Parts: sequence; structure tokens; C-alpha cells
Amino acid sequence: MGQATRTTKLLLDLSERTQGGANSEKRAALHATEEVLNRARAFYIDFFLAHAQKLAERVPYYSEKHLEMRERPISANELLTWAEACTVETREHPQPWEGWNFTERFPAMPFIYRRSVIKDAIGKVRSYLSNVANWKQSGKKKGRPGLPGARDHPTLYQGTCSLQLESRDLRARFVQLKVYDGQGWRWVNYPVKCSRYFQQRLSEEAWEHKSPILLLRAHSAELHFPQTKEIAAEKVKESKLDRAALSACAPGILAVYCSLSAYARSAPKEEASRGARTASRRTSCAARSIRKPVRKPLSKES
Repeated sequence: MGQATRTTKLLLDLSERTQGGANSEKRAALHATEEVLNRARAFYIDFFLAHAQKLAERVPYYSEKHLEMRERPISANELLTWAEACTVETREHPQPWEGWNFTERFPAMPFIYRRSVIKDAIGKVRSYLSNVANWKQSGKKKGRPGLPGARDHPTLYQGTCSLQLESRDLRARFVQLKVYDGQGWRWVNYPVKCSRYFQQRLSEEAWEHKSPILLLRAHSAELHFPQTKEIAAEKVKESKLDRAALSACAPGILAVYCSLSAYARSAPKEEASRGARTASRRTSCAARSIRKPVRKPLSKES
């Protein structure tokens, strides 16, 4: 089984308000949302880098397969729960760690956005630490991996994005987003440029929908909807040389093939390539000589 992926795009209408597009305040809220999420992601990247030993922690668990206690790397969900307990003010944890009070720096941020940036930070820091470990093992003095960046496109998980495309009136179709306007978080309706092609791709049941991603450019904004589908991959059979049949037809050709294989494994690439071409010509000549019919001399009538 394999997996096919594709992306279906939905453009937000950022034209002038008089033309049915989003007003300037709504457009500014999109950029403000992206910026505050980048700063929140940077907060947790710094947090995990400062506590890198936690990402290398191993957790004991009971293996039902082996019927014994074993250890495994700590999971991303367990790291998320630990990070929230250390940085977010709750009834169970009223005092976050000193210097790491996320609630104070980002008040009222929806927990869905907070957890999305935590997961992003976990993935970025784990990748960075893995690259650094590989670099140290290589013994190289240059080329140390750089620190992970915090900028990324916002992922709109369920609870931060809602599509309203049922209306026949194109002007009544919009997407509702949870955005930051510089003062707080609120729901805002954004007109979209919807098409039948978009609705057809989004309604195909064979494709599984993933959370959309918000892409902001200088003069446009898009929602990218990743989609995946399981496909049955056909088995590709490699053609192999039938040595038995070849040996029965022409023992000389088999000897050339065996010597070529041994030479290719031991010789450098350039020499092996020249040897392969030479052996290929010899093999084809030998094969033609075998296929060439033998003419019998005509018998003279007595």
C-alpha cells in the first residue's frame, strides 16, 4: 500500500472593500496572527533548547508483546503535557517556572494555537538535536547545524477555522478564522474566491482531509488543504538473467557475464563502466554467432 498526497487551494478575497473583499483591518489581523504565533513558537523553541535533556528522556512501559517492562523515547504528546505544566497557569499549576510564564507573555491565546506551536517547537528542536549529534559523530569542524527558526505558516486546527460555502450566492461564501487583532482574539469572516473545482476536490470521499495551512504573501492570502489517499502499489518485478537457460545455449556468454559482475564489484566506477561496455559488445557478438544458422553444403547429384 502507498499514499498519494495533494493540496487543494482556496484564495481569500483581499480586494477592495467596495469590490466585496476584506477590509484593511481584517487583512492586518491575518499578519498580526502569523506574527504572534511565530513569537509563541520561538518561546517554546527556546524552552526546549534550554531543557534539551528532557527530549532525550526514556520512559518505562510494559510491553504486552514481550511480557516485560521496557523503555521507549518520550512521546511528543507527553512532552506537550509537560511543557504546558511548566509554562501555563492553571488551577493544578498556578505558578509556572520562573522566566517561562507563557500565559503572562501571551494572554488569552486559544489553547489550540498554543498546542500547535508547542508541537512545531518539539519537531524543530528534535530535528536540530539529531542533526547536531550526527555532525559531532562525523568529526567535522565546520558545518555545525544552525539553530531552528521560529517562522512558519500557521496550521488551522479544528476550532480555529470554519468554512461557509453552502450559499448559492458567491458573495455570501466565506471562511471564519480565529485571528489576533493586536488587542485580543476574535472570530472574523473572510470572503473567499470559491470555485466548483475547489468544491469538487474537497467533496471527494476517497481523499482524507488534513488541517488547512494559512499562507500569507505580500498581496494575497491562501488556505492550503492537504489531502491524502491510500493507493494499492503494483508490484514491480525485476527482470533477472536466467543463468540456466543461458548456460545451456552458450557457456561462453555466461562466463563473460560472471566475470563482468565480479569486475564491477571490485573495480572503480569508471573502469567498471568501460569494462561493462566492452563485455556487453562481446556478449552481443557471441549471442549473434549462436543465433546465426549454419549453412550445410549442397550435395552434388551423382
